Amino acid sequence: MKKLVVLLFLFSSLIQAQDNIIYKKFNSYNLNEERILKIYVPDSFEENDKNTYPVTYILDGELLFDVYLANTKLFASRDKAPEQIVVGVFQNQNNERYSDCDYSVDTGLPNEESSKFYGFVRDELLPYLDNNYPTSLFKTIMGNTLTANFANYFFLEGTPVFNAYININPSFAPEIHQKLESQSQSLITPYYYYLSGGDFNTEARTAGINSTHNLLKLSENPNFKYHYDDFSNSSKTASIGQSIASGIGFTFRQFAAISQEEFDLEIADMEPGDAIEYLERKYVEIEYLYGSNVKIRESDIYKIEPIIIDKANGDYLEEFGKMIMRLYPDTPLGDYYIGLYYETGYEYKKALKHYKNGYAKIGSDNDNSDGYYANIERVLEKQRAERLGYSEGQEIPEEDEPENEDQGPQ
Repeated sequence: MKKLVVLLFLFSSLIQAQDNIIYKKFNSYNLNEERILKIYVPDSFEENDKNTYPVTYILDGELLFDVYLANTKLFASRDKAPEQIVVGVFQNQNNERYSDCDYSVDTGLPNEESSKFYGFVRDELLPYLDNNYPTSLFKTIMGNTLTANFANYFFLEGTPVFNAYININPSFAPEIHQKLESQSQSLITPYYYYLSGGDFNTEARTAGINSTHNLLKLSENPNFKYHYDDFSNSSKTASIGQSIASGIGFTFRQFAAISQEEFDLEIADMEPGDAIEYLERKYVEIEYLYGSNVKIRESDIYKIEPIIIDKANGDYLEEFGKMIMRLYPDTPLGDYYIGLYYETGYEYKKALKHYKNGYAKIGSDNDNSDGYYANIERVLEKQRAERLGYSEGQEIPEEDEPENEDQGPQ
């Protein structure tokens, strides 16, 4: 029967090749046996071999891999998370998960048998992926119930092995909540920790989850990024999919465009120079962590626009515009902000030059051309008023209108 299962998996790998999913038999020296891996690499790797990708390692791979993969594809398609390499570790062929993830009831830590599986993941599986696939720095591990508890042992290392931990209804070992709380306080770089539970769990499991949550939610270390979901109104099975979706959203929130919550908490009170620096740093970190060369999104530019315009007398509009012109040289957006900078400084000739440059990029056949051309008309009106000695906003009598006035872009 076991041979039939392996053959079916190998046959399935050929069928699913178009989805870039392979099944691999991995010969582990720690475990002294073969383990089946299920590995997905994004389609874009075939298109650009310079791409690198964050990796998520899925314990209970037979059960959780497909659900996670479907969610990560959805998040990537909506630009809410980067594309990922996903690795499923099979642990349910002969109930291996119980020996893989066992622990000492005295210490709450891996025993002799489960330490072998720990070594397999840390010392064999991770190096294999890094050496054979285009991996970035960011690594996530996910488990459910017993395997979720086991994932935490990687967090307790002097330097945690993974950057993010998704714990679905974990069956926590004795006293592990105290170890987790202590580690959360000592982190010197950011780590993401997701936890879910619900009243459908056993009483003992719920007690462990609640004890852990009640400690971790009090952490004041800004490097410990923590989120908890209570799915008591759901079911244990449904909570798995809900936890995966929520866990991905939380883990990769740095990648997503600036939300209103992020703006209110992190940016709203900044001065213009700091807001521009925050935006640039956000995208440097995205590339560094996830290997994703994402240009600053236009939605994020618009998000901080009010700060740039309204604070410091608009003095940072020129710097803002030049940054955008480097990113989007073929759009009128950078010219608009530089033009606005000169317009607010009453340098109408320079403002008109940039507005005209921007209008030339947008083209008269664009639906937004009339709205953009209004910038040119406004500055022309201000130029006329200035020449005739009228104050800004004062209506110019028709008899004072000069003939043959410049009416548009040259």
